[in-house]
Amino acid sequence: MLRYGRIGGGLVALALLAGLVAATPASAARSAALAGNVLTYPTAGGTAVAVNDVIQASLKTGTNATFYNSTSGTTGIKCAASSFSAKVLTNPIAPGTATESLTAQSFGTCTTNVFGTTGVQSVALNNLPYATSVTSAGVVKISGTTAAPVQSTVVLNSLLGTITCVYRTSTNSLTGAAANATNSITFTNQPFTKFSGPSLCFGTAYFSATYSPVRDSTKGNVAVYVN
Repeated sequence: MLRYGRIGGGLVALALLAGLVAATPASAARSAALAGNVLTYPTAGGTAVAVNDVIQASLKTGTNATFYNSTSGTTGIKCAASSFSAKVLTNPIAPGTATESLTAQSFGTCTTNVFGTTGVQSVALNNLPYATSVTSAGVVKISGTTAAPVQSTVVLNSLLGTITCVYRTSTNSLTGAAANATNSITFTNQPFTKFSGPSLCFGTAYFSATYSPVRDSTKGNVAVYVN
């Protein structure tokens, strides 16, 4: 995922999306000097997060997960609720790359302002689980496979009935960044290209969301850091 600061508890992110974590290079360098493992709790350089522990997070309070038709616009879909859950697969000595499996991603309380649409039935990230990596440099990458690509399905109500928009990423991946200082994971304008759907579906939907705090639910929701 990303560089966890005090990272705590969930696409497309789309996610559709979305387990996901990273941090700034300067912060990463300071934490690496302290760290034993890439992922630690309840402080940077603290106890190693165990393999099979579950990391979870929901949207930062007061923010939305958005799927807009441009990187600077506000036309599209926004969801006031979203959360993810990921299982830790490996957690090597820092500096290095930890791996996780993104097992669940949900979106809820979604609204649309797309012309011709009247409501959102559902937003879902398909083909889970996804492989996820978290580097000591603070880069989080979520990856699909040829058989199970990173894909999001949006079902909307329209003046002409129900429409279904299916999106995939051109790189079969999503990239985010995390900050230890705010226990957050942020995805910014991650592009999803329309795979199928009528003309009301955007050709490209840009996904943005900040998840905070990110925490180890197996250890009683302690904050997780990236080193």
